[in-house]
Formats: sequence, C-alpha cells, structure tokens
Amino acid sequence: MAQRLRPVEIDFTETAPVRLVFGGHLAAAPDAVFRALAEDLSDWPRWFSSVSSIRPTEGGREVRLRGGIRFMETVLVTKAPEVYAYRVDVTNAPGARAWIEEWRLAPAGGGTRIRMTFALDGTAAFRLGCRLARPGVGRAVRQAITALDRRLAG
Repeated sequence: MAQRLRPVEIDFTETAPVRLVFGGHLAAAPDAVFRALAEDLSDWPRWFSSVSSIRPTEGGREVRLRGGIRFMETVLVTKAPEVYAYRVDVTNAPGARAWIEEWRLAPAGGGTRIRMTFALDGTAAFRLGCRLARPGVGRAVRQAITALDRRLAG
C-alpha cells in the first residue's frame, strides 16, 4: 500500500536519522554524468540494475524498482553539473516517513567524482532495515556507477 511521506527539503540530507553515502569515480566529464542522471531518465534501467522503469512526471519522476518498490518523486535540485536531488513523496516501501536522494558531482582526475546520499527516516524497523541494507545498497550503487561509466565511454 502506498503512503505519502513527510515533505522534507534538501537540508534533510545533512540531518536525516539515517544517511547512506556512497561514491565513486567516472572517466566522463561532470556535464555528461549530470545529463545521464537528470535528463536521460529512460536510460536509467540500462545502467542502474535495481531500476526497472523510470519516467518523468510534472516536476518529478515515477520510479519502479525490481522487486516491486515504487516511488513518486519531486525533483528538488537540478544544479548542472554539480547536484541532482529528488524527494520521495509517495512510496509503497513499508515504514518510510521521509526520503531524499542526492547525487553530487565534482571534476576529478579528468573525470567526475560522484557521491550519492540516501537521507532517510521512518519507523524504528525501517531505520534498522536501512542500516542493515547498507552493504547491499552500496554494492548496487557502485555497480550502477561502474555501468554508467562504461555506458558513457561507449
């Protein structure tokens, strides 16, 4: 059952009870990485294997993950080529109460340093589940970054 989450703002990425932060490096320039994140939405399932579909909506995105989790999101920040962030407004993830995902990009070594932050709040069980899921989520994000790097290079 889908539930509406608390409408937090971008500063929540610094204050959330649960913060999962992952990073990596891509050979592509920040502009190309930003376009892949913020503009080429239909391409996400090709490089982020957890995503089964993503489509733009007015002011946001509708995302479906493999396994059945769904999100209706509002894009909060599109500061090319540095930051792309969105808030989950509605999800069927049990126990979630507030959720923002932020991608930060910076030039580094002729390519891009990328940092992805999940800022989360929810029931005690949700928060514990997020913390326990950190290794798997980190692996998925790192694999996505690697796949995106290959995709942008090809």
